[in-house]
Amino acid sequence: MNSAQKRIQQASLALLAFLALYLCYTIIRPFLYAIIAAIALAILFQPLHQAILARVRNPSWAAGLSVLAVVILIVVPALWLGGALVGEIRVLYSSLASKSAADGGWEMWILHRLERPLAYFGIETASPEFSLKTAVLGWLDAASATLLRIVRGALGNVAGFLLDSVVTLFTLFFLLRDGHAIRQHASEVLPLDRQQTERLFTEIGRTVIANMYGILAVALVQGGLIALIFALLGLPSPLLWGLVAGLCSMIPLLGPPLVWVPAAIYLLSVGQYAKAAILVAFSAGVVGMADNFIRPYVISGHVNLHPLLVFFALLGGANAFGVMGLFIGPAVLSVTISLVELLRSPRVSETSTAPLT
Repeated sequence: MNSAQKRIQQASLALLAFLALYLCYTIIRPFLYAIIAAIALAILFQPLHQAILARVRNPSWAAGLSVLAVVILIVVPALWLGGALVGEIRVLYSSLASKSAADGGWEMWILHRLERPLAYFGIETASPEFSLKTAVLGWLDAASATLLRIVRGALGNVAGFLLDSVVTLFTLFFLLRDGHAIRQHASEVLPLDRQQTERLFTEIGRTVIANMYGILAVALVQGGLIALIFALLGLPSPLLWGLVAGLCSMIPLLGPPLVWVPAAIYLLSVGQYAKAAILVAFSAGVVGMADNFIRPYVISGHVNLHPLLVFFALLGGANAFGVMGLFIGPAVLSVTISLVELLRSPRVSETSTAPLT
């Protein structure tokens, strides 16, 4: 076989490999988020798995027990929190229902509550050009339609969420059980020497762990601030709603407003306008800005990246991938910088290859 035939053969193999990889990506794409979530969980819970493995000494049993522990650590608190929230919402609804009944029903109650704030802005509710009842009914219809659409979407996503959860746990089991073999095989496949491969794995692990530190720090600060302002304003169950706000801080672009916006609406509905203004100003100004400073600062301190780069990695990752973008964005940035450094200096020192776990 001459050199021309070899080049044609290599080009054909490269084309076939590219097509095969594209087909593999097409197959995996619906479960990509679940796989990324499993990788993040495997890195975060690696110390727990190693402790279980040291006692059980059977990789399959240890991986199964580790997955069970992850499920318990996530599901049990979620069920408790869900039950507590349902109880709080039931009490709040009962309170508002009794107040609306005294005013002649929900419509009249809302009408009475809106007269004063509208008059403050110069809108005369008695004016023939303005029908407050018509406006309220229109708002209620729009709110009902929006709520119904959200509920339908949530119910439609239940099956997908359950499937993603099963895929995540299934993948997590094999990552924990065969993680060392998978890592060794990846080292053989990647066109890098062992030290360079170890460095990439180390950077990914550090970034995921640093992201978790950043998420926990933001949740602690924002949840604590919401609990504080709720307590100062006399709102019910400040600790519970602070915990909910901390959990909501993990949701990109929404976060704590999922808690304090309904609370502000409640204060307006009961005529507490000053408290509502204080809550909105404090939550939007202090609580809202905390995420922009705390998360990049914490992550940059663990992965040796500039806070500005981390900020854009978090923002862009969340915009592109949703919640998992909080892990994907900084990890991609960290690996990219590591690859650039490897290209500039192929020889990696022994000190830069600290173990992942």
